[in-house]
Amino acid sequence: FRPTMTAALCAASLLALGGCASGSKGPTTTMPPSDAHAQLYDASGADRGRVDIYKDGTGLRIELVARGFAPGTYGMHLHAVGQCTPPDFSSAGPHWNPTHAQHGRDNPMGAHHGDLPNLVVESGTIGRATLQVVGSRLTGEGGLLDADGAAFVIHAGPDDYKTDPSGNSGGRVACGVIQLGAAN
Repeated sequence: FRPTMTAALCAASLLALGGCASGSKGPTTTMPPSDAHAQLYDASGADRGRVDIYKDGTGLRIELVARGFAPGTYGMHLHAVGQCTPPDFSSAGPHWNPTHAQHGRDNPMGAHHGDLPNLVVESGTIGRATLQVVGSRLTGEGGLLDADGAAFVIHAGPDDYKTDPSGNSGGRVACGVIQLGAAN
C-alpha cells in the first residue's frame, strides 16, 4: 500500500479556467456524484474546504479543495472515528489503520491506510489535491466507514512520513466527518 498524490496548486491555471468559463454558452462538464464526502471546518466553525471520495478500480480516489490556509505544507490523514469536536478534534481518534501497520511511507514498518501525502499550499492559491488510497474500500470488511465512521483531518504542519503514530505533523487544524453519498 502506498498512496500517491497529484496536486494542482497553480493560481494562474485556476484563473485561466475561470476566465475561459465566463461568458461561455458552450456545454459544461460536471463530475459524477461522489460516493462519500466531508465538509471541513476549523475550530471556530469556519468553512475550510471539502473532500469528495470516489470508489474506483484500485481503491479510493479523494478530491480535496482546502480553503483559507496560509502558504505552507500540511499533513493530511484519514482518521478512524467519524467525530470532529473542536477545538482540537481529538475526537477523530487515531489514523485509520485497518492493517495494523506503523505510520509513514518512509517507515520500514509502514504505511497504514490513513497515511496521505502532504498538502502544499502556495501563496495566493486554494489548496487542491487528488489522492489515491490503493487497496482500500469505503465500506464492508476493513472499510473506511465502519461502525464509528471516519474523518478527514488536516494538521498544522507537514507529515515527516516516518514518525509513528502520527508523522509528527502537529495539531489538528481542520476536520470533516466523512458521510456516504454526495453532498447536497
